[in-house]
Amino acid sequence: MSKAQWALELKDVRKSFESRGGAKEVLGGISLSVRDGEFVSIIGPSGSGKTTLFQLIGGLAPLSGGEVWMDGRNTTGHRGHIAYMPQQASLMPWRTVRGNIELALQIAGIDRKQARAKATDWLARIELDAYADSYPHALSGGMQQRISFLRALLSPQPFMLLDEPFGALDALTRQQMQQWLLTIWEANRRSVLLVTHSIEEALLLSDRIIVLSAAPAVIVDEIVVPFARPRKESLWTDPQFNALKQQIYEQLHQPTV
Repeated sequence: MSKAQWALELKDVRKSFESRGGAKEVLGGISLSVRDGEFVSIIGPSGSGKTTLFQLIGGLAPLSGGEVWMDGRNTTGHRGHIAYMPQQASLMPWRTVRGNIELALQIAGIDRKQARAKATDWLARIELDAYADSYPHALSGGMQQRISFLRALLSPQPFMLLDEPFGALDALTRQQMQQWLLTIWEANRRSVLLVTHSIEEALLLSDRIIVLSAAPAVIVDEIVVPFARPRKESLWTDPQFNALKQQIYEQLHQPTV
């Protein structure tokens, strides 16, 4: 595959943590790739090292083995190559909604006037312009996550890591946010790697799904999601959707050897 087509390549990535009882292996050798403009999800049992893997990709922790490549360059251990959306919105409470977005743009090197214009434009696009001068505490959880996603979307790094971004939301808001994310992503087609515990979410959003085993995590399966885009929630009643859901469920509940 040519350099331009791989946004991310993980080559036999391993991670162990030292403890009094000796080294504990969390990642047992992960090799995967994300194409330019592709949406890939990682799903695995709790404690399988999914968030640790994100830290390694982002250069926030040292690898015990393997390499991280982005856009054809070895970025192992280096920061600043990804846009990151965490589980919590992590907005600055002393800045307005618009101010949070403006600051992210200014940090990315955009001058203040242009950052304000861009923030105003995008708040209108995501239908939150009425809250531009509000502070984060006045927004619902779903609204805060929209702002958090927009902040990541507008960052200059082309690759996005989404770490269980809707996990703290109630079921109805989560479904609404999934559809909202699909709409925004379809219009921009950024390269995305998502960590989720929700099989339905992975099937609804993704081009491919990487299924991990329990720690030390290895790849159990790589599933090409067969459903055409754009996707709707009605997909949840599709027999093939439910067959894949059952397949992944069984893989996640396989006993460790």
